[in-house]
Amino acid sequence: MTDFHIRYGGEVARALQDGRPVVALESTIVSHGLPRPDNLRVAREIEQAVRDGGAVPATIGMVGGQLVAGLDDAELTRLATADGVAKLSVRDLAVAAATGADGATTVAATSAVAAAAGIGVFATGGLGGVHREAAQTFDESADLTTLARTPIAVVCAGVKSILDVGATLERLETLGVGVVGYRSRRFPGFFVTDGGFDLDWSVDTPEQVAAVLAARAEQGVHGGGLIVANPLPETEQLDRDLHDRTLAEGLALMAAEGVTGKAVTPFLLAHFHSATEGASLAVNVRIILRNADLAARIAVAASRRPATAAA
Repeated sequence: MTDFHIRYGGEVARALQDGRPVVALESTIVSHGLPRPDNLRVAREIEQAVRDGGAVPATIGMVGGQLVAGLDDAELTRLATADGVAKLSVRDLAVAAATGADGATTVAATSAVAAAAGIGVFATGGLGGVHREAAQTFDESADLTTLARTPIAVVCAGVKSILDVGATLERLETLGVGVVGYRSRRFPGFFVTDGGFDLDWSVDTPEQVAAVLAARAEQGVHGGGLIVANPLPETEQLDRDLHDRTLAEGLALMAAEGVTGKAVTPFLLAHFHSATEGASLAVNVRIILRNADLAARIAVAASRRPATAAA
């Protein structure tokens, strides 16, 4: 009989048992988000950033139909180098497990699996969100609805500017997902520091984020996620003029070629990579490394609080 339970990597299992800080990481960025062979190197760098911040990395994925919280290096290599690795959102997990698939988990799936595995902090690059023209297409990432019901803190650089940022923030408010800026009252735009929208709340330290998580747990009135929006410093963002020009060109090209649905995001990201001659990819890597570091420090701060408060 196949075991469909979540399997824990040895280091992650020991850390959770001992109450040490753990940070969840997604695997879609490894299999689908970064080009080979850089993807495997960057995946290892992301895990090292978590370690350097004092926490244990738990990269989540599926190997041979088995969900794993804490892929070992051989499993990480498999998902980074194999062809045909499925991109798994929450709805895909059961089917992929039953069919014995190799799969990389999206932000939504990683959040859900991490929470089920007892991991309360997750680092990623950027969230999915509401797509442009969603009023006609109803195209909205499962990240948003998943976070509405999943008790996890997600450290990210906002959402990519190829999405409808304002509509995404409206949906997060409707869904009851908390959003705090890290040392900023402006919502970041992934490649760029400022996504163009104000935030109601900001925090200045990992300890303040841990206090928010503790208050949520103690109050017991909200079971959803918390987004910690961590903007790039202006000196590290993609050149703003280059960004705006590339986005406008990409949107026009997408419309001319009739690209719609799931193909929109990879099409526009590929255009960014090509048109900026790799500059956007370098920014992408800086984002995830910074978020991994901050998530580790939040997990450490949360682990130092009383056990009932840090849950």
